[in-house]
Amino acid sequence: MPVKKAKDFRGMSVKELEAHVRELRKEYFDLRMQKATGQLENNQRTRIVRKELACALTVLGEGANKEEA
Repeated sequence: MPVKKAKDFRGMSVKELEAHVRELRKEYFDLRMQKATGQLENNQRTRIVRKELACALTVLGEGANKEEA
C-alpha cells in the first residue's frame, strides 16, 4: 500500500477525511497493541500509519481554518 501524501488528502471531502482519520487511529491502536504483545510482524507499518495520520489531521485542520476565515 503506497503512502498517501497531502495532495491525496486534499482531494477528499471533510466526511471522507474524518472517516479515514478514524480508520487510521484504529489501525495505529491495533499496531501498538500487537507490538506490546509481541505479535507485530511489520514494524515499518507503524511509522507509515503515524505519518499518514499526522498528514490527514493537518489537512483536516487546514479545512477548518478556511471555514473560519
